[in-house]
Amino acid sequence: INTDVITGSSGKLVVQIKNGAPYDIFFSADMHFAQILYDGGLSLDKPVAYATGSLIICSTKKEITTNWQKLLPDAGINKIAIANPVIAPYGKAAREALDAVHLLEKINDKLVYGESIAQVNTYIVTGVVDAGFTSQSLLYDDGLKTKLYWQPVDPKTYTPIKQGMVILKRAAQNADAKKFYQYILSPAAKRIFKKSIGYRAAAGLVVIKG
Repeated sequence: INTDVITGSSGKLVVQIKNGAPYDIFFSADMHFAQILYDGGLSLDKPVAYATGSLIICSTKKEITTNWQKLLPDAGINKIAIANPVIAPYGKAAREALDAVHLLEKINDKLVYGESIAQVNTYIVTGVVDAGFTSQSLLYDDGLKTKLYWQPVDPKTYTPIKQGMVILKRAAQNADAKKFYQYILSPAAKRIFKKSIGYRAAAGLVVIKG
């Protein structure tokens, strides 16, 4: 199946879809934005969770990630990237985690906000920031040539990042879109999410049989 992938923050993609963007399937970094489309009558079915994301802190500097809770407030750390928490679920998770470990107020002036997790990744990889909070899936980018150091963020410090998917009404007669949607919910796809691209497969997925 040939696919065209359009990337962006979940919130911005929702706005595009509401304004008539010609998309068939919407993958959100949380359940909330997928639910918005369902509530607005723009999807065929309720959103389903296709994976659970993992938040990490990442840097080109090893010393920052080894003891990040102690080092981020240090005067030598000037810029820390997170995605815009209003429109990007990983940004929301990052703020929750920082607040949970009592760092948010201490480093608030150092935060640099990306419009999406992809922009945060660019900031990290190019060294524009000292460190950033992002998805573990960054580490599985085949084109990544920059040496990165990272540590997982304790998942108990942020709301689980259950990632939702809906098939949109414009794809009602699109057989390929439905096949792709069904494949994402299959055991084979769950294995790929778990082993190859830094996600935990969501529990309780149902394969839709046409």
